[in-house]
Amino acid sequence: MRLIEKSNLGMDPKEFGADIPIAQQETFVLGVYASLDEAIACELDRLRCEEGIVPSCKSGCCHCCRYHILTNSAEAHTLAQYIRREFSADQLRGLRLRTQQWHEWDDAKPGRHPSANLDEQVDLSCYDHSCPLDVNGVCGAYPVRPLVCRTHFVSSQPQSCQVANDPESTADAPMMLRSIVTAASPFSTALQGYIENAGLDFSRSRMLLPQWLAIEMGWDFTISR
Repeated sequence: MRLIEKSNLGMDPKEFGADIPIAQQETFVLGVYASLDEAIACELDRLRCEEGIVPSCKSGCCHCCRYHILTNSAEAHTLAQYIRREFSADQLRGLRLRTQQWHEWDDAKPGRHPSANLDEQVDLSCYDHSCPLDVNGVCGAYPVRPLVCRTHFVSSQPQSCQVANDPESTADAPMMLRSIVTAASPFSTALQGYIENAGLDFSRSRMLLPQWLAIEMGWDFTISR
C-alpha cells in the first residue's frame, strides 16, 4: 500500500486555518484518506469498465448518514481539528445541538437511561437520528469524513439505504459494492497499526461518531457509562 504524502493532498495548510497547525497524527490520517480515495477511484473505474457497475450514490443522498458510523480515535481527532479550523460560531452551535440531540435519542433507546447533566431541554419530536454532521443532505466535514463513509457505495436505489434503517421493513437490503470495502482493507489496517503503535488498544479506540464528537470537542455530554 502506498500512502500519499500530505504535500500531495492538494490541501494547503492555510486552508485549514493558521491558528491550529496540522500535527503528525493528522498528516498520517489525511495521507491514508488520499491514498484510499485513489484506490477507490481505481476500483470504481474497474467496476464500470469490466462489470458495467456504476454506484447509484450521488450528492444529496444521505440515507446512509443515519447508520451507526464507527470511527477511531485518530480519525475522530482529525475530524475535530478540521471542525475547529473550518466551522463558524453558528456552525459549531448547530453541530453541538445536533450532537446533543443524537445523545439524547441514543440514551432514550430501550435499556438506556437519559442523561441528567444536560444544561438545556432538547427537542426530539422531529429528530431522525442522522449523523450530526449531516445538514440538509450535505456532510459538513466531507474532506475528512471517516473511512467507513468513504467506502459505502451501493448499486441499488438510494431508498434501499433508507429501508435498511427501518427494522420493520421487509424490503430488500441495499446492494453494497463489496469490492470497494475489500480495496479499503489495507488502509483500515494502516490506521489500526498507527493507533496500536502509539500504545493504544484499537478495539477500545472505536466508538460511534457522535460519541467521539462530544469527547473530542470537549462538550459537557458524553456517552452513558
